[in-house]
Amino acid sequence: MNVPTIAGSASAPLAARPVSRQSPTRRAWRRFRSNRLGYASLLLFAVLFGISLLAEVLSNDKPLVVRYDGQWYFPLLQSLPETTFGGDFETPADYLDPLIRENFAKPGNFAWFPPNRYHHSTINYFSEAPSPAPPDAGNLLGTDDRGRDLLARLLYGFRISVVFALLVSAMCAAFGVFYGAIQGYFAGWTDIAMERFSEIWSAMPTLYMLIIFSSLFAPSFWLLVALLSIFGWLGIAAYVRAEFLKNRTLDYVRAARALGQSDVVIMRRHILPNSLTPVVTLVPFEMAGAIGALTSLDFLGLGVPPDTPSLGELLNQGKSNLDAWWISLSTFGVLVVTLLLLILIGDALRDALDPRKLLQGDEQ
Repeated sequence: MNVPTIAGSASAPLAARPVSRQSPTRRAWRRFRSNRLGYASLLLFAVLFGISLLAEVLSNDKPLVVRYDGQWYFPLLQSLPETTFGGDFETPADYLDPLIRENFAKPGNFAWFPPNRYHHSTINYFSEAPSPAPPDAGNLLGTDDRGRDLLARLLYGFRISVVFALLVSAMCAAFGVFYGAIQGYFAGWTDIAMERFSEIWSAMPTLYMLIIFSSLFAPSFWLLVALLSIFGWLGIAAYVRAEFLKNRTLDYVRAARALGQSDVVIMRRHILPNSLTPVVTLVPFEMAGAIGALTSLDFLGLGVPPDTPSLGELLNQGKSNLDAWWISLSTFGVLVVTLLLLILIGDALRDALDPRKLLQGDEQ
């Protein structure tokens, strides 16, 4: 006798059940894109960083291309004396000099300048207003207390801050994953000893230690990267340790051990790919913290070398020149927008990688 089957029961054919064909990575990307604020923040941050990578082309006191007396020159790639363009001295040409600009304007000659005609180190000696000068047609955001274009300083300073944050985050993530993986996988006395070291290391006052080391050594970009990385890996290591402690007892790890695979293979091939979610989520927040630390050190005069464009140094100028409101306002705006975008990206990543939050069409 035929027994009728009930729709949706366990005896229903497997082909009738809805099965998601999307990989976990694709589903996470769909969830991230569904967060419009986080996705828009990622796009905007990528565009701003891409623009800053082209800073030499977009903001420079040297023309990109010059045609003078029938010859072509590329001052951005060449160091040319003033006499090449009708000057009197063999010194490097100052392309802001009115005489040089008049020679470029003669028939048959032309110079193609970047949109902003100032490098971050260019001092505008031909400005009519005393430094710091307010915004005008020549300097859209004004100048700092040395007569340097503020827009150029912000553009180059933003690039240095983001590159610094990326390097620090990459080094913190690499060492944090390595430390947390060993700690969580082997557990036992290894975990206890490494956890006690982490507790002692985390008890150190990070900012004061950075100030001490920065005052003992000559200012250097790479020195700051190393110092921030030394103290910035603890958070990532703690999350990776927890993931390894959880995954090391699961069946697929026991099966790998039973097949005779080594500890290194099990950690790298089996457990690590399933433990990277907190690392990806924490990277934007690590970047925000690195930018804040660099700005603080530069504000105190213990960061990058003095001639390097820096957001912290501009904030210090704004503090010293309270009447020059454009310095503090523009620098504060760049910092707020940068940190806000990173935080929004981090929040969106956290929601996208949370398996409890599903979109329509995801596997239930």
